[in-house]
Amino acid sequence: MSEKAEKPLHELLSRSLVDIYVGPDSTHWILHEKLLCYYSPFFSHTFYGKDKKASSTKAFGIPDIEDGPFELFVGWLYSRALRYPDSETDIGPLLDLYLLSTRFEMEALGADVVETVRAWYHNNETYPGLRRVQYIYSNTEEDNPMREMMVGAVARYLTLSERIPPHWDKALRKNGQLAVDIIRSIQEWHLEGRSVPDARDVSLERGRAEGKVGFSAVMDGESNMSHAASQEEVNGEDHAENGNAE
Repeated sequence: MSEKAEKPLHELLSRSLVDIYVGPDSTHWILHEKLLCYYSPFFSHTFYGKDKKASSTKAFGIPDIEDGPFELFVGWLYSRALRYPDSETDIGPLLDLYLLSTRFEMEALGADVVETVRAWYHNNETYPGLRRVQYIYSNTEEDNPMREMMVGAVARYLTLSERIPPHWDKALRKNGQLAVDIIRSIQEWHLEGRSVPDARDVSLERGRAEGKVGFSAVMDGESNMSHAASQEEVNGEDHAENGNAE
């Protein structure tokens, strides 16, 4: 069965408007009620209730949401498009927008954000930085699409790296769920046994570099760090992980 076609924009721009007050300063947004409720079950329930009857209340306040992400939300609502990030700095607002999509129960918006973020990391040959991953983990539940995309990318990054960067080592020791999810992601690659070193086979080097013994040697080894990524630990800023770098 084919999916139900979405209604065109002109059919959703009804005369009925709602007042949305955002953030601690109550920034006032006037939005088309039908359009808002069509894409968001959260707002549909807010303005129509369970019986689907229009409520006399046409105003709603969301004081705990920042203006920036909500502006991105409104832009997507009327255009069904997201601006492609110019730099990694633009990923932060997109992640905030993604969290709005989960709160407003908007799967289409969430999917668009995930694909935009995925495309930026892939096109720029980088990976999500630790703080980006931690932010999503602290604000989402298990089996979340953005969480799964990020942990899958990190699994590849760490597997192909020559060592575990210190900040990732520290984070994985503290966050057991993240470590488990990375293993789950690797399992989903369905690797052939012959492509994975076998620690039980005494005739093999088991993947260790010559002259190095123990996991600590891997931890202390040199890696091809990029300058931008290494600065994440130095100055506390958030950067994407570049290639085999931190």
